[in-house]
Amino acid sequence: MGRTLTSALTAGQGNQRRGRSGIVSGHVFRIIREQLGHTQDSLAEAFGVSADTVAGWETGRRPLTALAVCQMLVHRHRLMLMGASPALLLALERALEADVLLASALEDQGAPADSPLGSWVMQRDLVEVLAWPLNGVTPEPVRALQPPARPRRGPTATRPELSQDERRRLFGHIRRMAEEAHPGRQFLLRRQALYLAGYDNAADTPDWLAQQRKAERPSDWLAQWLTSRSVAAVAARQGDREQMQHFIDTALDGDDAGERANLSYWAYWIGESAHPELSDDFIAAPGTMTWHGHRLLQHLVGGLAPQHGFFELNVHTLWALLAARPGLLRASSTAGRTLREQMPVLLDGTTASTRARRELEGIRYAIRLAEA
Repeated sequence: MGRTLTSALTAGQGNQRRGRSGIVSGHVFRIIREQLGHTQDSLAEAFGVSADTVAGWETGRRPLTALAVCQMLVHRHRLMLMGASPALLLALERALEADVLLASALEDQGAPADSPLGSWVMQRDLVEVLAWPLNGVTPEPVRALQPPARPRRGPTATRPELSQDERRRLFGHIRRMAEEAHPGRQFLLRRQALYLAGYDNAADTPDWLAQQRKAERPSDWLAQWLTSRSVAAVAARQGDREQMQHFIDTALDGDDAGERANLSYWAYWIGESAHPELSDDFIAAPGTMTWHGHRLLQHLVGGLAPQHGFFELNVHTLWALLAARPGLLRASSTAGRTLREQMPVLLDGTTASTRARRELEGIRYAIRLAEA
């Protein structure tokens, strides 16, 4: 992923991208500045640049992605010495990647196969930042921040925003990438493009996605499994839970290969894996379940919200994780306490399916064993 990003950034230096191509990284940069208690003027003085330059970075008018990589690293080091939060600095890195992906789609130049969107399997920390200007959901590193030490002057954007024209161009190109991607050689590009297309709030999005699903002709078991999962994920995000229940019933429950693939995908998604993957093949490869599962456990426990479209998948994955890693609850007493406190509400106050209720009972039993 680092190589892909560096190549994209280097290419961007010689081509000052049209319009605002740094809105996500600029917004995160502004948040970091405010958390440090700096004004644009005081930060400009510390960085040895003009206040207009800082303002340009924050609005995307002078995108951070257009800076030389070495210069961006110098700025990042300065922020680190000033006491910037490590989580926010990591979010800034992901925001730079997100801006590269957004810019490639907004420009709509070259063949879809050249898009960096198909270069590696994206993970949650990047996708949350990438989707921020698309769905308005604040990424996790930013959610719990305290208000800035200095009051803001006048109205300011609460999130990175795309204009209606930018959204139209962005999703138009993403759709074209999905439609033109080769179903075999460019399966990852198509899958990730379809996933992002699901954030489009245009009236014809559901019909277009349904048409694309009908056109799917997966060539092997893994492609079929991933296609089913992607369809269910997009549907759940749009409020349709039936597709997700169907996926769990047919592609997971009782299918050992499907269960292993699900756990491996989740572990990679939330960052249990140490390095990025360049294709989806790792999900079904032998030896991919060498991760510990502590981060996955914490993530799943925090995601047991009955109103969430992914609730039943979270329950099933947690149940399968505890079956595969029975010692996790003993090693994670905080997660065990949280689960024990949630169980009465989850079992008595939700409309979970029969399968999910059975799995919740199994999770409660695992908690009792861990506390015995």
